[in-house]
Amino acid sequence: MFWMRALLPLTLAISLFTPAAQADRARYAAFVVDQNTGTVLHSRRSQAERHPASLTKMMTLYMLFEALETGEIGLHDTIRVSAHAASQPPSHLALNAGDRISVEDAIGALVVKSANDVAVAVGERLGGGETRFAEIMTLRAEELGLTQTRFRNASGLPDRRQVTSARDMARLAIALQRDFPQYFHYFDMPRFRYNGITYRNHNSLVGRVDGVDGLKTGYIRASGFNIVVSAERDDHRLVTVVMGGPSAAARDAHAEELLNAAFSALEHRQDSRLFATLETPRINPVRQQMLIARDVASLGLVAPVEMGSASDAPPVQIELRTPDETTHLREDEPRLSLAESGNWAIQVGAYLDALAAEDRIEDVRPLAGELAAAQGMARSVDIGDRRLWRARFEGLSHEAARQACATLTTAGEDCNLIAPGR
Repeated sequence: MFWMRALLPLTLAISLFTPAAQADRARYAAFVVDQNTGTVLHSRRSQAERHPASLTKMMTLYMLFEALETGEIGLHDTIRVSAHAASQPPSHLALNAGDRISVEDAIGALVVKSANDVAVAVGERLGGGETRFAEIMTLRAEELGLTQTRFRNASGLPDRRQVTSARDMARLAIALQRDFPQYFHYFDMPRFRYNGITYRNHNSLVGRVDGVDGLKTGYIRASGFNIVVSAERDDHRLVTVVMGGPSAAARDAHAEELLNAAFSALEHRQDSRLFATLETPRINPVRQQMLIARDVASLGLVAPVEMGSASDAPPVQIELRTPDETTHLREDEPRLSLAESGNWAIQVGAYLDALAAEDRIEDVRPLAGELAAAQGMARSVDIGDRRLWRARFEGLSHEAARQACATLTTAGEDCNLIAPGR
């Protein structure tokens, strides 16, 4: 079948890993969309609230490109650096108060070096002050359809009120290429040279992965490692967003996996109706998986200090399994007592893989209010020489289970009522 062939590349890629740990699920989100058609190829917590870190600078650049387009500023004009801009922590160009930087150099510094001092200087020049500029950024983002995004600064440095979602960041990436194709080539710069120093692009996929021509990376403690990638192969341009990676290496590897699997799925697709539109994402043909962290200790990486990052960013570390509402539990393991909440359950699918069962639980839970407090379980059962994982919601009263199944069935989802003890 088509969808099984589409899953093969990603499945093979995963088999090459020896997982050292799982990513921090509280921060993880991913989204892949075909820019030309709006076809969603992968969606994982894509509308959950996340911190953008230096993905913020994509919006700063959008505002700068817009000012260039309207003639408010020119590529060869210079921007003065204030004391406030010069005081920003790394990543920066170490500019001093009173320095001036050309607009074109500012673009390179934002894209490649992700310089916080330059971002603030741009914001002050265009908005009359960074706070006011952030307000304008937010209003413009709303006009572009970024409904979950609020900006509080121009750089992405930590602010708990500065939030977005993976889907919003994909929308912004699409807007940048659609509205300013004449400036989009800046995102494909492998390096940037300023004052005799050459800086390499933080986006390691640029120039290395087939078709990748941008866009941006970001990191702060609250966000984990983020990336937005644009890539074009044949007639398809894909935008891929990964947020909450445990390391830059794991983030980049996962983004590359998703890109390759999505392009492969598009090559083999037989009917575009199998996919959902950008507005109504469904379960997709790309294998939905949790981000797998590579053991990066052997790579000799230094502590990350990049993009929207405080100067005291933590060292690279591998995080062990993070508690999650969905739990693996074998049939022969003792069950939790459900006396207080009820002994009924519903089953919404059976899969060859525990992660697929977990993903199904997460996809279905928002569709029925009765499932909000239910316990999601990926339970294994051996049938002959094959092990299946059953996606279930447990701890329900009979009425709640019956109503949840009725709601899901009306929505076109499979659901079976499971009596106590079964």
